[in-house]
Amino acid sequence: MDVVADRAELIELLGHYADIADRKRFDELPGRVFTDPLTLDFGSVADIPPMTTPLDGYVEVLRASFAHYVATHHVVTGHVVELDGDRATIHAHVRAEHWVPDEVAAGGPNRWLVVGFYDNEAVRTADGWRLSRVQLTSAYQENPHLSSVALAA
Repeated sequence: MDVVADRAELIELLGHYADIADRKRFDELPGRVFTDPLTLDFGSVADIPPMTTPLDGYVEVLRASFAHYVATHHVVTGHVVELDGDRATIHAHVRAEHWVPDEVAAGGPNRWLVVGFYDNEAVRTADGWRLSRVQLTSAYQENPHLSSVALAA
């Protein structure tokens, strides 16, 4: 086991995670990022309980959720990686910005901002590290109503 290589791969994994939404790479990246099934906990921003879901179902939810944004940008930094054999935890800071079209903003704010932390779990697979659990804890939000406005559009 190479701890430095594992840490680098796990940090890069979170970069790929952000690219799924920000670069709209819903076809090739999810299988390189997640286990199947995976556990998600976005309760602090979506007011839903944690859930375990098949990967293909989650990919379709992601695709639909991000389709209505003009652009998104997720900055994930300050990674703290803890390794335990073939399991890892990754704590990281996140600033996620989501811009809605002008017609959706209707002269008001056009950006939903989420600032917080990821506390994720990963497992080593035959194909490399994959996220098995993603937990987002929001510390601050601006214009959270734009999340539901974008979905309604």
